[in-house]
Amino acid sequence: MATAAQRMTAEDLERMPPDQSHVELVRGEIIVMTPSGAEHGGIAASIVYHVVNFVRGSKLGRVYTAEVGFVLSRNPDTVRAPDAAFVTSEHAAAQAGKEGFFEGAPDLAIEVVSPGDSDQDVHQKVLEYLGAGTRLVWVVRPRTRTVTAHRSLAEARVFTEADTLDGHDVLPGFQLPVAQIFEE
Repeated sequence: MATAAQRMTAEDLERMPPDQSHVELVRGEIIVMTPSGAEHGGIAASIVYHVVNFVRGSKLGRVYTAEVGFVLSRNPDTVRAPDAAFVTSEHAAAQAGKEGFFEGAPDLAIEVVSPGDSDQDVHQKVLEYLGAGTRLVWVVRPRTRTVTAHRSLAEARVFTEADTLDGHDVLPGFQLPVAQIFEE
């Protein structure tokens, strides 16, 4: 485990033996994440399905799922693994052939809030993504059946089941009725 005197790096995290838990690295310290519940996984899969179909049809880039780590900052290192992410073709090409975590932020990060996630933790992730260069963050809240789209620290919009989520300039032309995200 990392200490205040000796923090872990992204490379240290990559070398850790696999175990039963999902971990992220936040400012050099390991954060253990519990496995997601069935509702969480179903909602994440629904979003990935729609985004993948759109991205492949438009040839805009690549979509990644929860196990991909993105190095958001260095010294101390932060590696986050959003529930889903989109990276433009240009950014994906810069990573091609490289092993390990994705160096840099995704263009779109999607986080599905679990019952145990605190508002403070979710807000911190949004700040980290935006601070690292993510252009759009979707925070999906199953309890309220809403999606909050963050384009900057000053610009956020809440989409309800009556609304249609759009991809702004990150996924131009993408449209998804929010109600479809939560369909069983």
